[in-house]
Parts: sequence; C-alpha cells; structure tokens
Amino acid sequence: MFSLKNIFSTHAHQSASRIVGKKITARAIHASKLRPQIYNNILETIGKTPVVKINNLDVPEGINLYAKCEYFNPLSSVKDRLAFAVIDHGEKTGALQPGQTVVEATSGNTGIALAMVCAQKGYPCVITMAESFSVERRKVMRALGAKVVLTPAAQKGTGMVAKARELAERHGWFLTRQFENEANPAFHASTTGPEILSDFAGQRLDYWVTGYGTGGTFGGAGRILKAARPDTKIVLAEPEGAPLLADGRPTPRRPDGAPLESHPAFAPHPIQGWTPDFVPKVLEDAVAENLYDELVHVSGPAAVAASLALASREGIFTGISGGGTMAVALEVCKRAAPGSTVLTMLPDTGERYLSTPLFENITPEMNEEEDSISKSTPGQQFD
Repeated sequence: MFSLKNIFSTHAHQSASRIVGKKITARAIHASKLRPQIYNNILETIGKTPVVKINNLDVPEGINLYAKCEYFNPLSSVKDRLAFAVIDHGEKTGALQPGQTVVEATSGNTGIALAMVCAQKGYPCVITMAESFSVERRKVMRALGAKVVLTPAAQKGTGMVAKARELAERHGWFLTRQFENEANPAFHASTTGPEILSDFAGQRLDYWVTGYGTGGTFGGAGRILKAARPDTKIVLAEPEGAPLLADGRPTPRRPDGAPLESHPAFAPHPIQGWTPDFVPKVLEDAVAENLYDELVHVSGPAAVAASLALASREGIFTGISGGGTMAVALEVCKRAAPGSTVLTMLPDTGERYLSTPLFENITPEMNEEEDSISKSTPGQQFD
C-alpha cells in the first residue's frame, strides 16, 4: 500500500501527517520534504542509484524484473563512479599531482565523467576519442572544460588509447588507464555491489544482468555478489557483432596490460560504450575468475528496440547499452523459474545518443498523426 511511511523517515512522515491529516496526496509528499539534502560538492552525489521495477514490458507473470538506473549519477552514467575512483586513487597514491593534466581515451561517458571530476577538483583535462562516437558527447565534455582530441575511426579504440598514452608520455600528464586501473573495479566492489546487496536484502535475487565496457562494473560488483549471494546467476551481455569473449582469443598486451592491437573478433557495432576493439585487462581479470555464469549476445536492433520500449512504455530513458542489457534481461525472464527476480544495469541516459541509430526514426518535425491533431482545431496552424 502506498504511504508516506514507505518514502520518508518516521519523523518526516509524522511531520507530513500533521500537515495534511489523514489524507495523503502528491502535494503532501512534496511538502513533507522539509529540506533537501545538502552536499559539499557534486562528487558527493555519485552512487546510491535507485532500483526501479519494470511494470509494462513483456515480463512473464510471476517474474520480477528490476533495473538499476545508473543515469541517476550526476553526469548521467555509471562512469561517474569510475572517474571519481581513478582520480581519488591517483591523489592518494601521489601519482596525480596538483594542477597536473589528466588524460584518458574514452567512447564518451568516461570522458564526460572525468571532465566533471576534473572541473570540480581543478585539474586540466584532455580526452582522446574516436571520431565515430556521438557528437553530443564531445560537446558535453567541452562544456565541462575538457579538451577533446579526435582520432581516426579506422584506428578504432586502440587508436584513441595509443593517442592518450602518447600525449601522457610527451607532456608528463596523468593517464588514468581506465581499462587497466584496479581502482575501477575496486570502487564498484565498495559501492555498486553493496548497494545491490542492500536493495535486495532479505529478498530473492536470481539473476544479475550486465554488459561490459572496461569490465569495472562486472568485475567489481560481480565479485561482491559471488561472495555474498553465490546462488545469484551473473549473466554477461556482449554485442552480437563483436563477440570478443565468446571468441576466446586473448588480446595482445603491453607489459602494463594496455592493448597492443585490435581483437580479431571485433567488428563495429552500434552499442556505444560497450565492447571496445580489445578485451580490457580489468575485464580479462574478472573473466579469469569465472565470475559470469552465462554469456549472451544481443544485436544492435534488439538493443535499440528495448531502449525505445523502456522510454515509451516505462518512462525510463536509457541509452543503447541500457537497451542491450534490458533486451538480454527480458530473454532471461522468459526462461526463469516462477517467482524469480532479475536485476539489470542501465548504464546511462538516452540523451547521449541523439545522433545515433537510437533516434534515426525520431524526427524534430511533426509526423502525420501530430499534424492531424494540430488540424483538429482551427487555430495556430502552419500554412
């Protein structure tokens, strides 16, 4: 049953009850928030993202499907956690000095997150990014004060990684090494994993579905779930057209774990943020620990369709990667035992994908139906 008590503390509930008596209304809910929580800076708002039940998609009766909405982080993606972690670790170890420039290669979300962290902490930030990734990501990073250096699309992810390393070595900049940096999965082990355990304390959690970019979420949260909830099956999703893990061949590496060349199984795919053209060291380490129980492939069209379905039927606006994990989660739900609970990760917001296939059939002009609605009354029409 819906009540204020389910949302606020006992004190807040009592305060609101005094305001509205026994009648509980939307106005009363907002009025009972006597004061919003105050943070010292934007970085303190990272994490503790909500888990939301999926109600309107095609989930079999008796199956509970939930999504952990990482776009509730301040810059709208799970990579806010990674960015804070690698900068904080660099500061604590002395590898990052005051005023030093931070540089990293990214498909966009990590760059946006790093630009945010660097802006708040006062570090110059340079991002290298393949030209094939969405232009809105470049604009957001530049708005946050970062410099964006584009690399040729033909050189793929390994090209932008090599450029970031080259710049760091030439100028003495701090390279965050998101694909190898153990601070990445460690932060997920100390935040994302415990958050999931807390949210599902005393409840079933039969499946956890996630994709991978660096492998930080999968490795960090996965280790915690395997230790605390060994009966929870971990389902790892990867693009159908870039089955790097299914292929099984290793990625050639430098001594520090960075990739030397593209993986032979890689092919370009539309699920931006997932699966670079190499297996990151962070991911490789997690896979070596046998953290996942099942590897499932998802096509680009299926990911796009699931993302659009979440938007139009649930009011949940996530990107293509979130659509990918949701598509896999829906498949898991179809074969799960009655009463099962499935949790999937939604890494970022759909607003990062305005120039991608996610929006190719959504135009800014009125469509026929909208034009018909306009013409249903006589005023304020276009000629």
